[in-house]
Amino acid sequence: MVIAKNIHKYYGDVKVLKGVDITIKKGEIVAIVGPSGAGKTTLLQILGTLDTPLKEEDFKLEINGISLQYLSDRKIASFRNEHIGYIFQFHQLLPEFTALENVCIPAYIGKRDKNKTEQKAIELLKFLGLETRINHKPNELSGGEQQRVAVARALINNPSVILADEPSGNLDSSSAKSLHRLFFELRDQFNQTFIIVTHNEELANMADRKLTMRDGVII
Repeated sequence: MVIAKNIHKYYGDVKVLKGVDITIKKGEIVAIVGPSGAGKTTLLQILGTLDTPLKEEDFKLEINGISLQYLSDRKIASFRNEHIGYIFQFHQLLPEFTALENVCIPAYIGKRDKNKTEQKAIELLKFLGLETRINHKPNELSGGEQQRVAVARALINNPSVILADEPSGNLDSSSAKSLHRLFFELRDQFNQTFIIVTHNEELANMADRKLTMRDGVII
């Protein structure tokens, strides 16, 4: 479960988030929609501990029963690696590494066993229909294949929460639909929580719940 209360964020004089409250149940798929500049990505980054709320405001941020506002930077980094997976609009794969090596990176950062990590990465890539592309580098993959490798990378540490920022924004319509179906298959199989920022109305309407942001608040 993800609980955030009274989340504020300012950049200089610009108030990006103005006291956002959000609660998301385990296994729920929630889409966050709204115009550009509404604060969607900033909220996602705060929920994923990539950014911090305004400390002058009394806020609450809790994931899986763990309060994050009092943890040190080091403990937050460790928590993030273990509990949260990220999928971005641009896959952010490292070009010099194969699909398999890219998927393994978060597990290596978490100092997990190399052999077990590689075995799990292979299983994930097979599950995602990439069994023949395991040793290919990103420039040898299609856009849809690159994004599925990024999904496997997000899943390698068994995170309980997956955060996706415009995950299909750089894909053609066929690849986007395939990716959207995949999120629901993953939720059904692993009971993970998905929080998805998207401009794709089809994906947003497929979600268990659609939240709309405007001017730094959920309306």
